[in-house]
Amino acid sequence: MLVFLNGGDVKAREVLDHFRSITSWVAPEDSVDRIIVGDPDRDISRVGVTWMSTFENVREAIAHGCQMLITHEPTFWTHANELATAESWPEGSIRRQAASRKLRFIQERNLVILRVHDAWDAMPEIGIPYAWARHLGLGDTPAARSPNTFQHRYDIDPITLHALARRIALRTAELGEPSVQVVGPPDQLVSKIGIGTGCYCDLEVFQQLDCDVSIICDDSNWYWEGIAFAADNDHAVIRVNHAVSEEPGMITLAQHINDTLPIAAEYIPHGAPFRLVG
Repeated sequence: MLVFLNGGDVKAREVLDHFRSITSWVAPEDSVDRIIVGDPDRDISRVGVTWMSTFENVREAIAHGCQMLITHEPTFWTHANELATAESWPEGSIRRQAASRKLRFIQERNLVILRVHDAWDAMPEIGIPYAWARHLGLGDTPAARSPNTFQHRYDIDPITLHALARRIALRTAELGEPSVQVVGPPDQLVSKIGIGTGCYCDLEVFQQLDCDVSIICDDSNWYWEGIAFAADNDHAVIRVNHAVSEEPGMITLAQHINDTLPIAAEYIPHGAPFRLVG
């Protein structure tokens, strides 16, 4: 971990260096964790932390006096090499025009965009999967983890699938998602719960971990493929929104910055990006 001897501002690149220094499992040359837009030498005293740097959240960070916005997910709608990929889109295309407009807005306001994705997906105890499990009331320590460490199993007393889904929905409602999707018999008893976020929601891996129900996100499984396979194999599924499942990790990320760096971090809620209309 880097040690900052002086209070006050730090350079933007020093914030990135901090996360690289505490994440030995991330290879910087292969990681998406980097400064996406902005001057690496800009002085930073206040940062916003949000799940995705949407236009709305960029404006929010600027309105709150942040010189930097830390985002978990992409700014320009592609996972890696964001600006290079955006520049490869055809001139005059709707996507290229949208990227140019957003980039110009960020640059004109001298905002630095730093992505912290790979580091926080695997950060022990306070990273994405741990924060999610804790928010759901499942505890701090998984009973089992997948070989890549991103998918976890938590054991609880037996409960019906319907009762568990109701419990999960109460927790996700706090983050803007009042309902969850459930596949499986309502009266099925479950006790070994799989937890995954983002792309790490492989239902076969959860079954290899001896889970009897998996809480997955909507960005990583198609119904006709993984979910139908799980249902045919008597494995229950609860599906929530991707952003909601990773929101607790954004809260712990902001807290980590406030606890370890001589700058102020403000958590900017993202929440569920849609409304349910009946």
